[in-house]
Amino acid sequence: MDLHQLPEGCIAKIVSLTTPEDACRLSLLCKIFKSAAESDAVWDKFLPPETPTILSQSGESGLLAASSKKELYLALCNKPVLINDGKLSFSLDKWSGKKCYMISARELGIVWGDTPQYWRWTSHPESRFPEVAELLVVCWLEIYGKLETRLLTPSTLYKAYLVFKFTRRAFGFEHVRAEVTIGLEGGEQSKQTLVFPNEGERPGWLEIELGEFFCEGGEDGLLKLHCLANEANNGRSGLVVQGIEVRPKRNN
Repeated sequence: MDLHQLPEGCIAKIVSLTTPEDACRLSLLCKIFKSAAESDAVWDKFLPPETPTILSQSGESGLLAASSKKELYLALCNKPVLINDGKLSFSLDKWSGKKCYMISARELGIVWGDTPQYWRWTSHPESRFPEVAELLVVCWLEIYGKLETRLLTPSTLYKAYLVFKFTRRAFGFEHVRAEVTIGLEGGEQSKQTLVFPNEGERPGWLEIELGEFFCEGGEDGLLKLHCLANEANNGRSGLVVQGIEVRPKRNN
Protein backbone atom coordinates (compact mmCIF):
# COMPACT_ATOMS: atom_id res chain seq x y z
CA MET A 1 0.00 0.00 0.00
CA ASP A 2 1.22 3.48 -0.88
CA LEU A 3 1.67 5.41 2.39
CA HIS A 4 0.98 8.64 0.52
CA GLN A 5 -2.62 7.51 0.13
CA LEU A 6 -3.17 7.34 3.89
CA PRO A 7 -5.03 10.20 5.56
CA GLU A 8 -2.74 12.62 7.39
CA GLY A 9 -4.48 11.80 10.68
CA CYS A 10 -3.63 8.13 10.25
CA ILE A 11 0.04 8.94 9.59
CA ALA A 12 0.08 11.25 12.61
CA LYS A 13 -1.27 8.40 14.76
CA ILE A 14 1.53 6.12 13.57
CA VAL A 15 4.22 8.74 14.15
CA SER A 16 2.90 9.45 17.65
CA LEU A 17 3.73 5.85 18.57
CA THR A 18 7.43 6.43 17.86
CA THR A 19 9.77 8.88 19.61
CA PRO A 20 10.46 12.61 19.20
CA GLU A 21 13.75 11.73 17.51
CA ASP A 22 11.99 9.46 15.03
CA ALA A 23 9.30 12.08 14.37
CA CYS A 24 11.95 14.61 13.38
CA ARG A 25 13.54 12.11 11.01
CA LEU A 26 10.21 11.13 9.46
CA SER A 27 9.38 14.78 8.82
CA LEU A 28 12.24 14.85 6.31
CA LEU A 29 10.80 12.09 4.13
CA CYS A 30 8.13 14.02 2.24
CA LYS A 31 5.56 16.79 2.54
CA ILE A 32 2.74 14.66 3.98
CA PHE A 33 5.05 13.11 6.58
CA LYS A 34 6.35 16.55 7.51
CA SER A 35 2.84 17.87 8.04
CA ALA A 36 1.81 14.85 10.11
CA ALA A 37 5.04 14.63 12.12
CA GLU A 38 4.85 18.29 13.15
CA SER A 39 1.17 18.23 14.08
CA ASP A 40 -0.15 18.91 17.57
CA ALA A 41 -1.67 15.41 17.59
CA VAL A 42 1.85 13.93 17.50
CA TRP A 43 3.66 16.26 19.88
CA ASP A 44 0.87 16.23 22.44
CA LYS A 45 1.58 12.50 22.82
CA PHE A 46 5.24 13.24 23.52
CA LEU A 47 4.43 15.67 26.33
CA PRO A 48 3.86 14.16 29.80
CA PRO A 49 0.11 14.29 30.59
CA GLU A 50 0.82 16.28 33.77
CA THR A 51 2.60 19.08 31.86
CA PRO A 52 -0.21 21.68 32.33
CA THR A 53 -0.27 21.01 36.09
CA ILE A 54 3.51 21.28 36.38
CA LEU A 55 3.61 24.55 34.45
CA SER A 56 0.72 26.06 36.38
CA GLN A 57 2.67 25.45 39.58
CA SER A 58 5.92 26.79 38.18
CA GLY A 59 5.00 30.34 37.26
CA GLU A 60 5.66 29.41 33.62
CA SER A 61 2.03 28.79 32.65
CA GLY A 62 2.56 31.23 29.75
CA LEU A 63 4.34 28.40 27.94
CA LEU A 64 0.97 26.73 27.50
CA ALA A 65 0.15 29.51 25.04
CA ALA A 66 2.92 28.29 22.70
CA SER A 67 1.95 28.36 19.04
CA SER A 68 2.22 24.57 18.78
CA LYS A 69 2.77 21.49 20.93
CA LYS A 70 6.15 21.01 19.27
CA GLU A 71 7.18 24.53 20.28
CA LEU A 72 6.13 23.80 23.88
CA TYR A 73 8.02 20.51 23.81
CA LEU A 74 11.23 22.12 22.58
CA ALA A 75 10.90 24.95 25.11
CA LEU A 76 10.80 22.38 27.93
CA CYS A 77 13.84 20.62 26.47
CA ASN A 78 15.93 23.76 26.09
CA LYS A 79 14.97 25.75 29.18
CA PRO A 80 14.21 23.95 32.48
CA VAL A 81 11.44 25.47 34.59
CA LEU A 82 11.60 25.83 38.37
CA ILE A 83 9.00 24.04 40.46
CA ASN A 84 8.38 23.34 44.16
CA ASP A 85 9.19 26.93 45.15
CA GLY A 86 12.44 26.82 43.21
CA LYS A 87 13.70 23.66 44.92
CA LEU A 88 13.59 21.56 41.74
CA SER A 89 13.89 22.16 38.03
CA PHE A 90 11.85 20.23 35.47
CA SER A 91 12.71 19.62 31.83
CA LEU A 92 12.33 17.01 29.10
CA ASP A 93 14.96 14.89 27.44
CA LYS A 94 15.00 16.09 23.84
CA TRP A 95 15.44 12.65 22.28
CA SER A 96 12.91 10.66 24.28
CA GLY A 97 10.53 13.14 25.92
CA LYS A 98 11.17 11.56 29.31
CA LYS A 99 11.21 13.72 32.43
CA CYS A 100 14.38 15.19 33.91
CA TYR A 101 14.80 16.84 37.29
CA MET A 102 17.54 18.71 39.07
CA ILE A 103 17.54 19.05 42.85
CA SER A 104 18.81 22.50 43.80
CA ALA A 105 21.79 22.92 46.12
CA ARG A 106 19.43 24.49 48.68
CA GLU A 107 17.34 21.32 48.71
CA LEU A 108 20.37 19.05 49.15
CA GLY A 109 21.82 18.04 52.47
CA ILE A 110 25.34 19.49 52.68
CA VAL A 111 27.29 18.75 55.84
CA TRP A 112 28.18 22.10 57.46
CA GLY A 113 26.32 23.80 54.61
CA ASP A 114 24.81 26.37 56.97
CA THR A 115 28.11 27.16 58.67
CA PRO A 116 29.41 30.42 57.12
CA GLN A 117 33.06 29.62 57.76
CA TYR A 118 32.79 26.48 55.60
CA TRP A 119 30.21 27.28 52.89
CA ARG A 120 28.61 30.38 51.50
CA TRP A 121 25.36 30.74 49.57
CA THR A 122 25.54 33.00 46.57
CA SER A 123 24.06 33.58 43.13
CA HIS A 124 25.68 32.49 39.89
CA PRO A 125 24.80 33.87 36.44
CA GLU A 126 24.98 30.42 34.82
CA SER A 127 22.85 28.60 37.39
CA ARG A 128 19.19 27.80 36.79
CA PHE A 129 18.55 28.31 40.52
CA PRO A 130 18.65 31.55 42.55
CA GLU A 131 21.42 30.19 44.79
CA VAL A 132 24.41 27.89 44.59
CA ALA A 133 26.61 26.57 47.40
CA GLU A 134 30.27 27.61 47.29
CA LEU A 135 32.74 25.66 49.38
CA LEU A 136 35.10 27.93 51.35
CA VAL A 137 37.09 25.24 53.14
CA VAL A 138 36.43 21.74 54.54
CA CYS A 139 38.25 18.45 54.89
CA TRP A 140 35.04 16.41 54.99
CA LEU A 141 32.83 16.83 51.91
CA GLU A 142 29.45 15.15 52.14
CA ILE A 143 26.37 15.85 50.01
CA TYR A 144 23.12 13.92 49.87
CA GLY A 145 19.75 14.33 48.22
CA LYS A 146 16.42 12.63 47.65
CA LEU A 147 13.73 12.65 44.98
CA GLU A 148 10.23 11.18 44.93
CA THR A 149 10.15 8.37 42.37
CA ARG A 150 6.54 9.17 41.40
CA LEU A 151 7.92 12.21 39.57
CA LEU A 152 9.97 10.11 37.17
CA THR A 153 8.97 8.48 33.89
CA PRO A 154 8.05 4.80 34.39
CA SER A 155 10.04 1.98 32.74
CA THR A 156 13.07 4.22 32.40
CA LEU A 157 16.73 3.80 33.33
CA TYR A 158 17.94 7.01 34.96
CA LYS A 159 21.39 8.33 35.78
CA ALA A 160 22.17 10.86 38.50
CA TYR A 161 24.91 13.48 38.36
CA LEU A 162 26.42 15.98 40.78
CA VAL A 163 26.54 19.26 38.83
CA PHE A 164 29.29 21.67 39.89
CA LYS A 165 32.04 24.11 38.96
CA PHE A 166 35.45 25.01 40.33
CA THR A 167 36.37 28.59 41.14
CA ARG A 168 39.63 30.07 39.92
CA ARG A 169 41.19 29.57 43.35
CA ALA A 170 39.97 26.02 43.96
CA PHE A 171 42.36 23.57 45.56
CA GLY A 172 42.46 20.19 47.27
CA PHE A 173 40.51 18.14 44.67
CA GLU A 174 43.31 16.67 42.58
CA HIS A 175 42.99 12.85 42.62
CA VAL A 176 40.39 13.05 45.42
CA ARG A 177 38.23 9.94 45.54
CA ALA A 178 34.55 10.05 46.43
CA GLU A 179 32.23 7.25 47.49
CA VAL A 180 28.83 7.62 45.83
CA THR A 181 25.61 5.67 46.33
CA ILE A 182 22.17 5.61 44.75
CA GLY A 183 19.05 3.58 45.47
CA LEU A 184 15.57 3.47 46.92
CA GLU A 185 15.18 4.34 50.58
CA GLY A 186 15.02 1.09 52.50
CA GLY A 187 16.21 -0.89 49.48
CA GLU A 188 19.47 -1.97 47.94
CA GLN A 189 22.03 0.78 47.38
CA SER A 190 24.40 0.81 44.41
CA LYS A 191 27.88 1.96 45.46
CA GLN A 192 30.97 3.00 43.54
CA THR A 193 34.13 5.07 43.94
CA LEU A 194 35.04 7.85 41.53
CA VAL A 195 37.68 10.54 41.23
CA PHE A 196 36.98 14.27 41.02
CA PRO A 197 38.41 16.03 37.96
CA ASN A 198 41.37 18.33 38.51
CA GLU A 199 40.58 21.83 39.68
CA GLY A 200 40.55 24.71 37.27
CA GLU A 201 37.98 27.14 35.98
CA ARG A 202 36.37 25.72 32.84
CA PRO A 203 33.44 26.81 30.68
CA GLY A 204 30.11 25.26 31.54
CA TRP A 205 29.18 23.01 34.42
CA LEU A 206 31.02 19.80 35.24
CA GLU A 207 29.41 16.51 36.23
CA ILE A 208 30.32 13.36 38.11
CA GLU A 209 28.05 10.36 37.80
CA LEU A 210 26.51 9.11 41.04
CA GLY A 211 25.02 5.95 39.55
CA GLU A 212 22.01 4.45 37.79
CA PHE A 213 18.44 3.73 38.90
CA PHE A 214 15.66 1.93 37.02
CA CYS A 215 12.25 3.46 37.61
CA GLU A 216 9.71 0.70 37.13
CA GLY A 217 6.68 2.88 37.72
CA GLY A 218 3.92 2.66 40.27
CA GLU A 219 6.47 3.19 43.03
CA ASP A 220 5.84 5.73 45.74
CA GLY A 221 9.28 5.86 47.27
CA LEU A 222 12.32 8.04 47.68
CA LEU A 223 15.38 7.86 45.49
CA LYS A 224 18.38 8.58 47.72
CA LEU A 225 21.71 9.92 46.48
CA HIS A 226 24.92 10.38 48.44
CA CYS A 227 28.44 11.65 47.76
CA LEU A 228 31.23 11.47 50.37
CA ALA A 229 34.85 12.64 49.96
CA ASN A 230 36.68 12.50 53.28
CA GLU A 231 40.25 11.57 52.42
CA ALA A 232 42.57 13.22 54.92
CA ASN A 233 44.40 16.27 53.59
CA ASN A 234 44.86 19.94 54.40
CA GLY A 235 41.38 20.81 53.22
CA ARG A 236 39.73 21.65 49.94
CA SER A 237 38.02 24.74 48.62
CA GLY A 238 36.40 26.29 45.56
CA LEU A 239 33.68 23.77 44.71
CA VAL A 240 30.47 25.44 43.50
CA VAL A 241 27.45 23.12 43.68
CA GLN A 242 24.42 23.80 41.50
CA GLY A 243 22.57 20.57 42.32
CA ILE A 244 22.04 16.91 41.51
CA GLU A 245 20.44 16.11 38.15
CA VAL A 246 18.46 12.93 37.45
CA ARG A 247 17.91 12.29 33.76
CA PRO A 248 17.28 9.31 31.43
CA LYS A 249 20.27 7.31 30.30
CA ARG A 250 20.80 7.71 26.58
CA ASN A 251 21.67 4.85 24.30
CA ASN A 252 24.99 5.39 22.55
